[in-house]
Amino acid sequence: MKLASYIITRLRRHPKRWAAFGVLFIIWLFCLPSVLFSDPTSTVVETPQGDLIGARIASDGQWRFPAQDSIPYKFEQSILQFEDAYFYKHPGFNPVSMVKAFWGNLTTDSRRGGSTLTQQVILLSRKNKKRSYGEKLIELVQATRLEVKFSKEEILNFYSSHAPFGGNVVGLETASWRYFGLPSYQLSWGQTAALAVLPNAPSLIFPGRNEILLKNKRDGLLFKLFSEGIIDETTYELSILEPLPNKPKPLPELASHFTELIKQKHKGERIISTLDYNLQTRVNELVAAHYNGLKENQIHNIAVLVLDVETQTVLSYIGNSPASAEDQNYVDIVQSARSTGSILKPFLYANMLDSGRLLPDMLVADIPTSINGYNPSNFDNGFRGAVPASEALSRSLNIPAVRMLEDYGLEPFYNNLKKSGLTSINKPANHYGLSLILGGAESSLWEITNAYASMASVLNFYTKSSSEYRNDAYSQATYTAEESTNTSEISMHPGVFSAASIYHTFAALQQVNRPFGQENWNHFNNAQPIAWKTGTSYGFKDAWAVGVTPKYAIGIWVGNADGEGRPGLTGIQAAAPILFDILNALPNHLWFDPPFDELQEARLCTTSGYQAGPYCDQTKLEYVIETGLRTTACPYHERIFLDNTKQFRVNTSCADVSDLVSQNWFSLPPFWAHYYATKHPEYKPLPPFLTSCDYKELRPMEFIFPTRNEHIILGKDFDGNTSEVVFKVAHQNPDAQIFWYLDNTFVGDTKEFHELAILPAAGPYVLTAMDQDGNELKRRIRIQ
Repeated sequence: MKLASYIITRLRRHPKRWAAFGVLFIIWLFCLPSVLFSDPTSTVVETPQGDLIGARIASDGQWRFPAQDSIPYKFEQSILQFEDAYFYKHPGFNPVSMVKAFWGNLTTDSRRGGSTLTQQVILLSRKNKKRSYGEKLIELVQATRLEVKFSKEEILNFYSSHAPFGGNVVGLETASWRYFGLPSYQLSWGQTAALAVLPNAPSLIFPGRNEILLKNKRDGLLFKLFSEGIIDETTYELSILEPLPNKPKPLPELASHFTELIKQKHKGERIISTLDYNLQTRVNELVAAHYNGLKENQIHNIAVLVLDVETQTVLSYIGNSPASAEDQNYVDIVQSARSTGSILKPFLYANMLDSGRLLPDMLVADIPTSINGYNPSNFDNGFRGAVPASEALSRSLNIPAVRMLEDYGLEPFYNNLKKSGLTSINKPANHYGLSLILGGAESSLWEITNAYASMASVLNFYTKSSSEYRNDAYSQATYTAEESTNTSEISMHPGVFSAASIYHTFAALQQVNRPFGQENWNHFNNAQPIAWKTGTSYGFKDAWAVGVTPKYAIGIWVGNADGEGRPGLTGIQAAAPILFDILNALPNHLWFDPPFDELQEARLCTTSGYQAGPYCDQTKLEYVIETGLRTTACPYHERIFLDNTKQFRVNTSCADVSDLVSQNWFSLPPFWAHYYATKHPEYKPLPPFLTSCDYKELRPMEFIFPTRNEHIILGKDFDGNTSEVVFKVAHQNPDAQIFWYLDNTFVGDTKEFHELAILPAAGPYVLTAMDQDGNELKRRIRIQ
């Protein structure tokens, strides 16, 4: 203080000196650039635990990781003992070291540096300009300013982040991964010492060359650390035995497409991702194993996405299989729009439940269908007549799905898909038509898996809260630790699907037949339940499998990036085995809790799945969605009266009231029954009336083929002969005889099996079918 007062007093007596001092002070105050280092940095992706997922080189061709928050203790001690033992004591320069260096440079041929670590930071920031005493003076002045502006720890961090470590490796953390494949805080004393001596002469001491010189410097540093009591004798002896680093190692590449995704949005940053290192490693192994089998069938590309349902974060991300560039392994298929196949059917099922048009096991039609010229078919090209809606979903039947979409409405369903986050479906609803439900649209694995995960998240939140919904439930999953799901207000109304409809949908999807080897999963205590769905696009080009548990959502896509179809490229054969291998690698979790606040107990008809009517013999009590109570009572059970033999129906016109035997009977429309009976041998059609009875029956027969206003094109066989057309009718009376007419011209009759093959000329016709009781059907057709 006395010295400072003395200087100020002297300067006041000499104003010119005071002015000069002020100028010098201002120069010193602003001598540092506002940004010390502006070099581009590498993009680095890590797990929350610090494991390196992947990295991308900086734009200037250097491997330069972004600066760490701190440096490891071992490196701090090593670099101080090797470069600047008085670092924490000097003001930015060390006069003693500078004098020794100056004298040595004058009296010897060797060149000795006297720079402190602070001065070396300035040297690095000035891009190693040509050495001169003038440059040295600038470094000295800026070093003192650096010491005032930053703490010692910050200066040390500058050095460790920007020091050269040989070749294009810059910074301690980069060198640690490149030379040892480890983060810097996991390095041993021997490894740390080897890195600490490298910046001193990176062009001379390069791993793989000059190993004796490198070893001598490293061992010398280790001995100094031992002499100073920083390490013990055992550590010293073991450290000098450690091998030296060899050529730079390749950096980890656990999720190459994920790293590229991060680079696009966070170039040059260190990003803490949400990926689970162990799961990502295991999924990589599983994908590689399945790829080796699939490539034998010329199926080359696989994509996998695993999400945490509770946190809505990404746990594993495989953008493509370990294929070659020839097979387009560089394409990130997780983000690529592909034909959805049947993967959207669960969303329609949930919408139908919410709308009050459907109960979970209600019978729906599975019959030949033509809607405005669109003729959907099931995967097996068969028909079941009638099938429970839940079974139609679990078996992925196409015809019931198309008929339900027509019933629900294309536009409302399309709008709900958009609300669910399927933004890749971006053309007008009419562009897709009813084929939307069968793969007529394209979406990405990212969007599809997110939508399934959002449904699970909605159900979890509803049952664990006070029966509430989040407005942001259908937001996209996050994949960086800094991101978080947008907080939103709580609502009492569902955004897209109610918790009850989701619960019923997942219950149906839990019944989907698992792939070979997984069929009897529920017989094992450690088996994990999952609601899952497969999808296969037209032409066997895209195979999907997506599944959810209360904790995880797993999405799989298998196919060829170039769109080539392959036999066997189906969801159940190609994608499902990968899904279940990943499921088996995840911890078990209990199933979803029922959302009782949205469920009502109802008595249902066991056979039809409708609400029980007065004539349903077998009923059951089940919890159903509240809107399902709007549905009608079972329309397929009726009370009929039989004679004493129970072979014929009768009424009061042909039998005494005392002779009538009442019985409840399950009867489907003739068209449905025609196909239903082939799958259900227990089904019995209504008995015929006694011939002496007076009766009028509503539509005892229906056309199976042709449909309304059918345009029939007659093909030709290999000999060039025109093929016949086969007309079909279903009749409730197995003994009925049907007479067939084309424009009132009789063309034949049929008994038992009502199929008539004829070869009409081209043109428009009215086809008539009449039974022996005068019941008739008419259809307008056109033959081409």
